[in-house]
Amino acid sequence: MSYSLFGQVMGVRKFTNGDIEVDFYHEDKITEYRYSSDPSRLNNFPKELAETLASTLATNICIEIYFGDDGNPTHVELEECDDDLEDDASDEDLV
Repeated sequence: MSYSLFGQVMGVRKFTNGDIEVDFYHEDKITEYRYSSDPSRLNNFPKELAETLASTLATNICIEIYFGDDGNPTHVELEECDDDLEDDASDEDLV
């Protein structure tokens, strides 16, 4: 069964061996995704997708990660996040 997760990147770690770890915040929790050049690692994220996720750190970009029936990521979609908190704060200033 395919599914998707919507969230933001909260942390990135890049290692000298080329591995990339990404902390992805969604549904009030953080999930770590990892790309490794070692193909035997379980849940190995594709390098291109891991690099795309890493590039969104410290931006106002939200990401939807799509997973196939086998549970492996198939693609990502990027979009500018709505900033509801800022909108609420500016509304309060008007009162």
